Amino acid sequence: MNLKFSIALLFSFNLFAASASAQIFYRGNDGDPETMDHHGTSTSSEAKLMDDLYSGLVDFSGEAKVIPGTAERWEISEDGETYTFHLRHDARWSNGDKVTAHDFAFAFRRLMNPATAAKYATILYPIKNAEKVNTGELELSELGVKAIDDTTLEIQLERATPYFLDQLTHTTGKPLHQKSVEALGGQFVKPGNMITNGAYTLESYTLNSRIVMKKNPHFYDAENVAIKEIHYIPFEDRSTCVRAWEAGEIHICSDLPAQDLERLAEYEGALRIVPYLGTYYYALNVEDEFLSDPDIRRAMSMVIDREFLAEEIWPGMIPAKSFVPTGINNYPKGSPPTDYFKMSMLDREDAAIAIMARKGISKDNPVTIELMYNSGENHKNTATAISDMWSEIGINITYKIRDAAAHYAHLRDLGKVQIARAGWIGDYSDPQNFLFLLESHNTGFNYARYNNLEYDGLMIEAAKELDLDKRADILSRAESLVMRDTPFLPIFYYSSFTLVSPQLENWTSNVLNKNPTRFLSLKQGEAN
Repeated sequence: MNLKFSIALLFSFNLFAASASAQIFYRGNDGDPETMDHHGTSTSSEAKLMDDLYSGLVDFSGEAKVIPGTAERWEISEDGETYTFHLRHDARWSNGDKVTAHDFAFAFRRLMNPATAAKYATILYPIKNAEKVNTGELELSELGVKAIDDTTLEIQLERATPYFLDQLTHTTGKPLHQKSVEALGGQFVKPGNMITNGAYTLESYTLNSRIVMKKNPHFYDAENVAIKEIHYIPFEDRSTCVRAWEAGEIHICSDLPAQDLERLAEYEGALRIVPYLGTYYYALNVEDEFLSDPDIRRAMSMVIDREFLAEEIWPGMIPAKSFVPTGINNYPKGSPPTDYFKMSMLDREDAAIAIMARKGISKDNPVTIELMYNSGENHKNTATAISDMWSEIGINITYKIRDAAAHYAHLRDLGKVQIARAGWIGDYSDPQNFLFLLESHNTGFNYARYNNLEYDGLMIEAAKELDLDKRADILSRAESLVMRDTPFLPIFYYSSFTLVSPQLENWTSNVLNKNPTRFLSLKQGEAN
């Protein structure tokens, strides 16, 4: 162990020893949630909160594998279109009420109710009639979800969906305590009001300070939950998070500033860098007068030196040559190739300059457009570097910067935008989970306002295809349209960067970066 790490450990030992004795976990998070209503959440930082508060029919293990959750077992019909879940008889809400199949049915109907305006409802469109219910074409009673009795839930699908269990691990698959939601309305998310069925309950929420959760004694597996209390600390500024970790104020810090990675490598065993199923990209509003030209969008993509950005701005990230990240399941041939990635960077820049010249735009006759991104050193440095690259083809950039919650709320609400930084982390390992973002009806996540009937048709065709190889070919054709039209401009495939305290046990690095607190523990010890 090097000297620097030893000093840091000595400096933080008293806090960690005290918290280990009480099993209090100080967990850095990427910012405050936009909402604590899991039908309104959409970010990975919010998903961490929901994974600790609620247990779905199925959940993630400590290794990000799908495991039984509130449902102890299930059967799937031979045609793959009907799932029958059997709930645990000892599943309880945090107030002691029994968790029933009716609670799940209520939650699914609320999710699909157009009045809820759940932007992530699309993820469960495989459920029979879900899309038609969500768009108001059918009544809620037509949704293919039925409580057979208190412990038996039946879900019918439009067609066999091989990744449906993976989809149910998402926040949209979690239940709600029907009585409290109906009685309290939007106030059900408040501390003291929120009733949960997961390993933890919501104790308090102080904006810009912390979210405190306490172990749920009624959780069906409470005896195996070691950590008694979680303090989620929001950090918009990742450097501040690093300093807090080095000072022993938190046990976990993620999404680290790229410029600090070389220095942080000195913390042997604490710095974890692993591939992450996600894509960092810019959304280009195709309805904008300037950006409506696909040739211009293509030139903007061509001139970005992703290798330079990965080396100088984001060490550990992987330059993206497609929107769907490499290594994803059910995509054996991978993404289709894009022709300009075969060119050298100099040739790509010359070709992009030529495209813009034909439009009457050059470095000497530029246009100015706005790039919007959420605050953070890495995002700022990326935006600055790409702005320099775009200036070579006659595009000057101004910036609009918001905190993460406001940034994504603006995008989901279709606020005014030209270019916006965004990122997508896979909820399950299937290319559909990335490509569905660009379907024309997916207004909550189609930040580019992309509307291509051919693309929509291919996505519908893929959804109906049961042969996984044929389905992959259809999805590949769809992705080729995305790369041709460039409504989303992929920049990196993510890697996850995490500082893990040596006091924390059972933290397992995985491609989904999922580590539910219920599977973690803190080393016991006493200060000396």
